[in-house]
Amino acid sequence: MTRVLLIPPDTRPPTLDHPVQLARMAGAEVRTPPPEALPFFHTPGDTAALAGWLEQEAAHADTLIVCLETLTLGGMIPARRVDDSLEVALERLTLLERLHAAHPQLSILAFGVVVRVAHDNDPHEEKPYYGEWGAALRAYSTARDRSERHGAAERPALDAAREALPAHILADWIGTRERNHRLHLRALDLLATGTLAHLCLTLDDTSEYGLAALDRRALEARADALGVWERFDCYPGADEVPATLVARALLPHESRVYVRYSGTLGAAAGLIYEDRPAGELIRAHLRAARCHPVTRPEDAEFVLAVNTPGVRQANVQPDYGTVDTPQRHLPAFLDDLRADLAAGRVVSVADIAYPNGAERRLWHLMQPLPLASLAGYAAWNTAGNTLGSAIAFGRLAPLISTPERRRIQTQALFARFVDDALYQSFVRAEVRSHLHQPSPYDLAEQRSDAETHLNDLLTPQAQALWARHFASSALELHWGRPRLAWPRLFTGEFPFEVEEGVGSGK
Repeated sequence: MTRVLLIPPDTRPPTLDHPVQLARMAGAEVRTPPPEALPFFHTPGDTAALAGWLEQEAAHADTLIVCLETLTLGGMIPARRVDDSLEVALERLTLLERLHAAHPQLSILAFGVVVRVAHDNDPHEEKPYYGEWGAALRAYSTARDRSERHGAAERPALDAAREALPAHILADWIGTRERNHRLHLRALDLLATGTLAHLCLTLDDTSEYGLAALDRRALEARADALGVWERFDCYPGADEVPATLVARALLPHESRVYVRYSGTLGAAAGLIYEDRPAGELIRAHLRAARCHPVTRPEDAEFVLAVNTPGVRQANVQPDYGTVDTPQRHLPAFLDDLRADLAAGRVVSVADIAYPNGAERRLWHLMQPLPLASLAGYAAWNTAGNTLGSAIAFGRLAPLISTPERRRIQTQALFARFVDDALYQSFVRAEVRSHLHQPSPYDLAEQRSDAETHLNDLLTPQAQALWARHFASSALELHWGRPRLAWPRLFTGEFPFEVEEGVGSGK
């Protein structure tokens, strides 16, 4: 049995529980650090404890999947906030060289996240001053990249953006970005020398213009110079990368994938949190998971069914201007899904029509389908997050060879139905409506009320979904009490177990 060590970006269910479930459904044993060593929200993890844990576990493992920010700066979100020096971060990174030298059998797959330029003014996930200066920092980010690309004509806009910011705020923000960028450049060196077997450096919540795009170009140039592209990926993504690297690590060969879009122009659809159209994003995510597209479903090991917006994503459902437009025809997409399932094909659905949850119309239209027969489903947060999960489900499907692995797959699949569709697209807004002007960043004293409403609203919907689609199986749902992962509505935790039984939900 393959033993995988996982150091995730944080402890949210999509970044920790989800990749662990995917690995276990493929037959791997997964070891994760003690919870107290991992980051929680913006509180950094214990980097010394993580290093000690790795040194103890490495001799008995086959694969290490490691978030560089967690290992060196305490977590993906803390890496945007802490003041640890570059020298300290680089010293912590040398642990990977020591592990590689001492345990050459250990395949190290690493990932890092280019510091995002947040689309909102979140003072908790970003520097505390971002609540006040977020808009001005975004303007500077865009102006700086435009100036780099287009020259003197953009200089006045850059000067104005710089003057709008206090010098110490801009210097601190840029300094944090530069430290993390140099950490990523060093990781590329470790890839070139063979310490790392594979490296993903992804762009979180990116856009066409901005400092993340500037960083990406510098990383790509360094990869060109080092000649490491066969083992390197750089593309928009973040939270889903643990799942992607689990899928990459556990199968030794490339997987053939047929991409089925909800509209004939789906590959050209625009996305809110990515810097490229849907088709190019999909190609990047397939490559990172060691997959390649084929032109006929008959030649594919799985079908990736992607619900794209007609023209471009929108944040509010329903949107008839750019999402639910004549550029796609959902009933025909459902016909294709039904035919794929009837033909016995492995099908994983990625719903990226809207960010931050399933398209409600598509979810309703999918209910007559045998949803329990899907190999995978995802519709969470960004398009990149969704694609990484859906691709991992599909790629790992051939390894589900025992009833126990099928049970774990069912639990992972149902978790995505509950989170991505029921909670993110329906219940979350209902919970918010019961609260008094809740902050999107910190619910404070309203958290308890929010969790009460969450339980009251979600529990009957989850149980009804199980009864409709899974009750005829030999499995049984044991439902727990839902709660919030952090003191905000954005991410929920849904404790439940799927066990061998008579098939009725509890």
